[in-house]
Amino acid sequence: MLDNLLAVIREENLSEQLYHSLVGLEIEEQRIDQHGRLSRQPHPSKLGSRTFHPYLQTDFTETQLEVITDPNPNIGGTLDQLDTLQTVVYRSLEGDDRIWPLSMPPVMDADDLKFVAGHFDRPAIRPYREYLLKKYGIQHGCLTGVHVNYSLPDPVIHRLYSHYTKEFDSLVGFKNALYFRITQNFVRYQWLLTYLFGASPIAEKGFFETVPEVLKRPVRSIRNSRYGFVNFPQEQVTYASLPAHLTQLQRLIDDGTYFSAHEFYGPVRLKGQGNARDFLTGGIQYLELRDFDNTPFTANGVSRHALYFLKIFMIYLLTRDLPDDLNGALAAARDQNQAVALENPLAPTQYQAAGERVFKEMRAMADQLQAHTEQWSVIDDLEEVLMHPELTPAAKLMEHVEQDSLMTYGQAVARRWYHERLGTDQLLPRLKQLSEHAQRFILVAMQDGIRFFQVRDEDGEDLLMFTFDGVTQVLQDRDTRVVDPDKRLRQLFPDLPPLPAPLHY
Repeated sequence: MLDNLLAVIREENLSEQLYHSLVGLEIEEQRIDQHGRLSRQPHPSKLGSRTFHPYLQTDFTETQLEVITDPNPNIGGTLDQLDTLQTVVYRSLEGDDRIWPLSMPPVMDADDLKFVAGHFDRPAIRPYREYLLKKYGIQHGCLTGVHVNYSLPDPVIHRLYSHYTKEFDSLVGFKNALYFRITQNFVRYQWLLTYLFGASPIAEKGFFETVPEVLKRPVRSIRNSRYGFVNFPQEQVTYASLPAHLTQLQRLIDDGTYFSAHEFYGPVRLKGQGNARDFLTGGIQYLELRDFDNTPFTANGVSRHALYFLKIFMIYLLTRDLPDDLNGALAAARDQNQAVALENPLAPTQYQAAGERVFKEMRAMADQLQAHTEQWSVIDDLEEVLMHPELTPAAKLMEHVEQDSLMTYGQAVARRWYHERLGTDQLLPRLKQLSEHAQRFILVAMQDGIRFFQVRDEDGEDLLMFTFDGVTQVLQDRDTRVVDPDKRLRQLFPDLPPLPAPLHY
């Protein structure tokens, strides 16, 4: 199935379009106070309701922000929007709140756990949240990470399909085959991403009631191990085939083992349909990749290198043939990822030789696709990390461990990020080409929950496009010269709900 896919990509000259597949980000992060404890402040009152906000949500805890970008074919564009959204977050924080830079939560005592359990201001999903509390515990839900949403360009799918019409009787079936091959290969090579980007080597006091023996020393990624943000071992969902995956997922939901599809915490989620039954007919629209720890080495919480590498790595996964014994390979891959997640972060991985083979194959693929300098550079850089474990994020974090804790380091990073964000001359530094009043207008629009896009007209002039609930307004810089941006935005979008009433804990 999908034989000679790399040759077809070359024949159709699709490598550049594939490299510009769409990427969107969901960055989870915890709010903390100036003492490094989970914040006691409610969700920022300057932000629009989480029932509709496209960019700024919360998850399991009220202290956990989720920053969501739009899909973008360019990593630079994705990161620019993320940077702007993170700045909006910082300019909306209240009290002495900061952003915790690590996937593992800060120290939590009984009072912290009681506060988290007792404060939750989203009634619509309270039953699900109470279910998770009972099943997994509070600490499990306090983990954070980076989710990457990935989709292939539709024109690429259509061009490729013309070569496989004898093998697939519908475009939906072909598209599902492409996406599920990527999914299966992602699972097979998840261990490599855990090695390269794992950044949760230790847990702070209060995370485990009893620390597992294997975690009494540092590891590469607690979050990606069986002790992290995963389903119970007996509740895993197979990736052996698309029908088997969907059938098992639906069965776990139907029999009450899972509350809903949201409870599936596998390394890849299929996205784009309302329920598992619809994927075979409606098709997979994109993949949610869930393997990445937050990195404290950039204020956006995600590694630029990781995203650039992911772009070329996903093409490798797409073009990589599946083994004859796929079930055996997937089972071995699960064990490999567990082993790598629990390795000493300062030591070479036991799968270094396998990693070297992957990079050799990636180089051969990049050569055939005539990769450009940016792609070769990221392959070189990450192969260097493979060969030198001291360059991995987990290993670099070990330099900052004091008395088996990263609290001092985490607080220092949180303070630095806070002052760097709020100490700039520009309100929104990534939009510094725009006037101060335009930046203010955009800031308020994003706080309110209005989508913003910057475009240019045929003369190269900046146009500011705002969208809410199907209504789009296009403004020029001069149109944003208003005293009260919120009032003007509500005139432009009369259906925009008022900001939620401030809460006081």
